[in-house]
Amino acid sequence: MKRYLKEDQSEKAAELYLKAYAGEHVICFSLWNIGEVLGVLDRARRLRRLSRAEHALTRTRFISETRRMIRLGVCGVLPLKTTVLKEAWSIVEAQHIYEADALQLASAKMADANLFYTSDQTLHKIATKMGLNSVCL
Repeated sequence: MKRYLKEDQSEKAAELYLKAYAGEHVICFSLWNIGEVLGVLDRARRLRRLSRAEHALTRTRFISETRRMIRLGVCGVLPLKTTVLKEAWSIVEAQHIYEADALQLASAKMADANLFYTSDQTLHKIATKMGLNSVCL
């Protein structure tokens, strides 16, 4: 979300995307995360952090950029497979975290991600404990 709404560490997210465009790495996220982004944008509109026009523009930019990055081969959208969901459920119960966060961790494991970026300190600690090379922004 830091890419599309101005928040702490938005500059770091922008840097990661620029590095992906430069071919330095591939950004991966779960299909579930697309719905999460759309939900956050909708909530920002309802809370009047975004006007209707800003919401429409931001939503279009997110979808367009994701499609463009996939075509360029610098973004991977991971499917929601039963094995990933089961792994996420195990993580929810073991770590007592929100399912969307657990899905991010399970997806990163499935993708054999070299790096796991988060701005959530708790998620960073859990990712590290799970053996992921986690970077807290």
